[in-house]
Amino acid sequence: MDNQKVVRTSQIRINVGLNKENVPVDITWDADDQGGVEPQPCKAMFLSLFERSAKETLKIDLWTEDMQIVEMDRMIFHTLRSMAETYLKASNHVELAGQFQQFVHYFGEKTGILTPPPSAQ
Repeated sequence: MDNQKVVRTSQIRINVGLNKENVPVDITWDADDQGGVEPQPCKAMFLSLFERSAKETLKIDLWTEDMQIVEMDRMIFHTLRSMAETYLKASNHVELAGQFQQFVHYFGEKTGILTPPPSAQ
């Protein structure tokens, strides 16, 4: 079987509502595979696409005006944690991924998302 052959497609849609200053005030997303669920609201998004021929990343970072700093801290923490897990799974570079995970833990403690152990307080 040819694993490079497309057998079906699915769309993910992101809608960004802008105010008169072109600042995002509403972000929603939905996907074909959601099964008829209404578009889901969110306060922020990060989208990174690795461009095949240029070997560079296109990224779009958007957040609404009502996104609080503590919410952004939490989003960054979860995104970094996910990136560290993905990097380990994709590369099997255990040492480097471990250092990445240590930074994520540090970030979580410094932002108050994770509670430091009692001896470190």
